[in-house]
Amino acid sequence: MSTITSKLPQVGTTIFTTMSALAAEVGAINLSQGFPDYDCSPELIELVNKAMKDGHNQYAPMAGVKALRNQIAYKTQKLYGASYDPDTEITITAGGTQAIFTAISAIVHPNDEVIVFEPAFDCYAPAIKLMGGVVKSLELEPGNNYRIDWAMVKKLINNRTKLIILNSPHNPTATILHEQDINELSAIVKNQNIFILSDEVYEHLIYDGEVHHSMARYPELRQRSFIVASFGKLFHATGWKVGYCLAPAYLMHEFKKIHQFLVFSVNSAVQYAIAEYLKNEDTYLNLPAFFQQKRDHFRNGLAATQFELLPSSGSYFQSVKYGHLTDESDTTFALRLTKEAGVACIPTSVFYTKGTDHRVLRFCFAKKQETLDDAVNRLLDFKL
Repeated sequence: MSTITSKLPQVGTTIFTTMSALAAEVGAINLSQGFPDYDCSPELIELVNKAMKDGHNQYAPMAGVKALRNQIAYKTQKLYGASYDPDTEITITAGGTQAIFTAISAIVHPNDEVIVFEPAFDCYAPAIKLMGGVVKSLELEPGNNYRIDWAMVKKLINNRTKLIILNSPHNPTATILHEQDINELSAIVKNQNIFILSDEVYEHLIYDGEVHHSMARYPELRQRSFIVASFGKLFHATGWKVGYCLAPAYLMHEFKKIHQFLVFSVNSAVQYAIAEYLKNEDTYLNLPAFFQQKRDHFRNGLAATQFELLPSSGSYFQSVKYGHLTDESDTTFALRLTKEAGVACIPTSVFYTKGTDHRVLRFCFAKKQETLDDAVNRLLDFKL
């Protein structure tokens, strides 16, 4: 047989696939992978059906349906005061991950260095490595609420630094950027040829009255940023895989060069439906309250368990520490919880390049209330 040299020799099956498969195998409640167990809006489904019946079943324009790009431009202007040209600065993508991969592909050349804050969503590093880039990891710690040490960021900057990847609200830690972070970031990149990839797929899932500090809010950052968003996260329809990217025209020009040969265009009917659905601003303005209720309910339940709760300021994740209960690695303990307690979660060491284990687990609370209650009860019954 012929042999093949892997481009990603260290990469195996993602932890999300592993834990979801195990949960299904043993009948555990799946709080591992980040997807809802409730349906998306019936109105949105009807709009998709209507779009199909109206004949929107062929290729969409490469950049996306114009009506949807217009709605995104309006939404971005209203929320963040940022003007993006629908024709030259907005592209509809096959989910957030494709947008991230495309942006990295467009900007990173061999030996370029990319700063990544860990724990980090697992699609960043492979894309960087496929482009011949070098991942420069900066580890964040739960003891400091996963705040970024910007003095350490400055030490990582050199003439090969091409890109900084940010994620707020952050997966898996549920932290968010603050005004101080924006000020520090702005000072670091000023007069530097450094770009930003801002993963903002959880932009509307921010709690306790906090503000989402999108790169779109800040002109000096906006002009060097790719911003990635997701309708799957926005409308509880992760399986539709529709997202978008915002970027200034000179960056989007390069983004589209990759995009046209990667997917060319995205599901037409869904785009038309989302464009119509977005006209009701409550569909996204009410999301913080919707998910905060779920977060608070889940946290109240977990507070009765032996876990130590970490803050959850955004996203639909709740992390807990368990190091005071057992010396087991987080992967071992997560597997045991799935099999013995019947609740699947994600061990956060998988989000570190070095596998750093802070004895922290991540749960997803984008679930029905009865699902969350059942999970909490199982965790309360679990005996070490």
